[in-house]
Amino acid sequence: MAYDVARIRGLIPSLGDGWIHLDPQAGMQTADAVSRSVSTAFRNAGASAVGRHASNRRSALILDEARAAVGDLVGADPAGVVLGSSRAVLLSWLAEALSPRLGLGTGMVLSRLDDEANIAPWLRVASRYGAQVRWAEVDIETCDLPTWQYEELITPTTRLVALSAASSIVGSAPDVRIVADLIHDVGGLMVVDATGAAPYAHIDIDDLGADVLTVEAAAWGGPRIGALVFADPSHLDRVPSMSLDPGARGPERLEVGGHQYALLAGVTTSIDFLASLDDASTGTRRERLEASISSMQDYQDRLFDRLVRQLDSLSGVIVLGRASSRVPALSFTIDGVPADKVAGHLADRRVATVASMRGASRLLDSLGVGDEGGAVTVGLAPYTTAFEIDQLARELRNL
Repeated sequence: MAYDVARIRGLIPSLGDGWIHLDPQAGMQTADAVSRSVSTAFRNAGASAVGRHASNRRSALILDEARAAVGDLVGADPAGVVLGSSRAVLLSWLAEALSPRLGLGTGMVLSRLDDEANIAPWLRVASRYGAQVRWAEVDIETCDLPTWQYEELITPTTRLVALSAASSIVGSAPDVRIVADLIHDVGGLMVVDATGAAPYAHIDIDDLGADVLTVEAAAWGGPRIGALVFADPSHLDRVPSMSLDPGARGPERLEVGGHQYALLAGVTTSIDFLASLDDASTGTRRERLEASISSMQDYQDRLFDRLVRQLDSLSGVIVLGRASSRVPALSFTIDGVPADKVAGHLADRRVATVASMRGASRLLDSLGVGDEGGAVTVGLAPYTTAFEIDQLARELRNL
């Protein structure tokens, strides 16, 4: 395998701005090829994929290619790929569509590990229709999400489990398949948010046991476009349609409003970019994705070990959690220094991080971090270097 971080950095113009970007949670930096795809599609695609004009046909092709690319990313049939403006919006429409099966006498299980995008829509439906909500809690020492608790949380009346494949805040990656098997045993649905895992791991919807999986392209350097992926595309025709088109079929049933075709073109290119991280990768796009992500994981494993060692060596710095399975993202606190002050100090020195204060994250609040001034979150990206890790440590040492 050939992972050349210098070559990859050369393909991302924004990395020449003099900043160290350790904030992939806010969206990874965008490759020039992605920007060019969006710009070209803005000029050439039409506002609709319906019609005989050449621009309409180009829009239809862009839409089909985006579904195929997302399908390759997660190992799914493109016919089950729903595209929209964000995962939060799509999950809201999904929750609304599933609301008839989430009424009184039923239950759902949510997780403190998840982002709000995979929590708030289900809480709204539960509040409106009376479904009982149970919570899976995070181990405050390791930040693992123990799967044994689901044996008690899931009951014969549980209709849905929503769970993240990986936390972009503390990096924990729970064993989703164990939970999926438990909910399937009682006839319920498994909704998996793979946004935090997709930039770092080889995703397979069948291996996860997800009935519905969601991702957002900004997480790996694409446009802010979300996707809902159904493991069984025929399931789409069995849920109530949310579309404004009474004749909508398949993915269109959950695609409310028109598409941004230029941004969809960028989604396809961003996934192609992921597949090219290892310049020796060959085969289908799915095969190239597997090879490239495996190569990137080898590189990032070493880099993440370096990051943790550097932070552990700093007096007063506490890294939150030591999950047994994780992606290369973490949060830390500095004794007596609020997170926004730490992030501000780093930003003044051109190091970009994410500060989470009280109320910004259910996960951090559940760990008691919100009451202590919040936490600073950092993560790796395909373009992160050892120098940048060392520079973060130097600036924190100065603080």
